[in-house]
Amino acid sequence: MELEVRHLRVLCAIADTGSLHKAARELGMAQPSLSTQLRRIEQALGGELFARERTGCRPTPLGRGVLSRARPLVTELASLITETRAAAARAAGPHLRIGATASRAIPGWLRRLRSRPPRREPTLQMDVSANALLRMVEGGRLDVAFVHEVEGSPLRIPPGLGTRVLVEREPQFVSLGVDHPAAAHREVRLADLAHDRWMIDSTVDGEWDGLCRVLREAKIDPPVLHGDYLTAYSLAATGEVVTVSQPTARPRPELVIRPLQGDPLGVRLMVAARTEGEIDLVYEELEEAYWEAAWQAPAYRDWLRRPPGGPEAPGGEGLLTPAPRELPPAARDGRPPAARGGRAPAA
Repeated sequence: MELEVRHLRVLCAIADTGSLHKAARELGMAQPSLSTQLRRIEQALGGELFARERTGCRPTPLGRGVLSRARPLVTELASLITETRAAAARAAGPHLRIGATASRAIPGWLRRLRSRPPRREPTLQMDVSANALLRMVEGGRLDVAFVHEVEGSPLRIPPGLGTRVLVEREPQFVSLGVDHPAAAHREVRLADLAHDRWMIDSTVDGEWDGLCRVLREAKIDPPVLHGDYLTAYSLAATGEVVTVSQPTARPRPELVIRPLQGDPLGVRLMVAARTEGEIDLVYEELEEAYWEAAWQAPAYRDWLRRPPGGPEAPGGEGLLTPAPRELPPAARDGRPPAARGGRAPAA
């Protein structure tokens, strides 16, 4: 077996994540395939590069020596690819390559980018993994990425990328069937969901760890199932599970979306690119699109109208007066006229 650059990337990913499981997710591989590849690399080099422990993988002395030579090669090749792709993109014309995790803001964002000068035609790459999108920006395959970072599970921002925060902390809501007893409340206590089965997409960076942390802190231990969110919403509608929901999601006839009392689970929304100028090209349009989506989502609109830490407003009363939360201008300007002053109506 002859070593190739892709093998060096494998070694760097294992060292950076400290885990075969996490490295496989980062590289878009199955863990058994990664384990097999690592064994072949070790056989080719004649020694063990990582000590497999219960807590993860730790480089051996031989592994540290190999990594010290591998990292500069991987970095140099990544720079070569980035610069070449950037030059090719410039030669191809004013296209804008966007990557994003799921968000209701995306349609409005793309629409604004197409309609406003310089009218760069966007292409879209969706991925459940924010870390994968950030690596694509680093490697020159994307110009900009709109990603979310689950609280308590920091993203691995590649060196050389700039970021700008769109929302410092977006609360995550819960989706449940209309017949669920907790659906009658404006806010849901985690304790009221202690006997439900949860479903979470564990392929989304940080989601599984974030939910498990919140459940532990609430001192409840419900079963947590793996599944994609399309399946989760379908099962939630029949009462089989409950699931985490972005606040910008809109309710369906068979589903309700509710804030969690105390907002225990949050994410940070951010834009990443190689330069500030690339962020400037897309940020204003994204900010407007996000707050447009926020004010079109009844549960999120009500949440935004309440005071920070304020009590639940029974029956829709007491939903606050002008700008109870500190929101950016795009958020305030995007609100319906009735929400800009006086008592806001119930959604």
